[in-house]
Amino acid sequence: MMGLRMKPDRRGAGVGSADAGREPSAKGLSTHILPTSATMIGVCMTVLSIGHLGPGGRLRMVVDKMLAVDALVFLLSALLSFMSMRTRGPSTRLEANAELVFIAGLIIEALVAAGLAFMIN
Repeated sequence: MMGLRMKPDRRGAGVGSADAGREPSAKGLSTHILPTSATMIGVCMTVLSIGHLGPGGRLRMVVDKMLAVDALVFLLSALLSFMSMRTRGPSTRLEANAELVFIAGLIIEALVAAGLAFMIN
């Protein structure tokens, strides 16, 4: 293929090289988890506020509590991600924990969405 050059990644390895299958650098995923977690905290707060426009009840109270816990889960994910970026040396463990906590937050949010769907008449 003439004229096609591989663009090196941050480590200097080409996209098509043998290094392409290795895990990304420790700082790579954290730079995405941190702002997304912060955004998801805002989503939780927005849904919590909008939920109070509808009728009250036991299910709404459960949804409110789940959204509050979910916001804290996303906060923990953001903190782990931030610590991963600020730590000198390998921080893959912090980043992996941030990723797991973030996925847990997404699962909670999906459950909340299902609960909200059942609240709507």
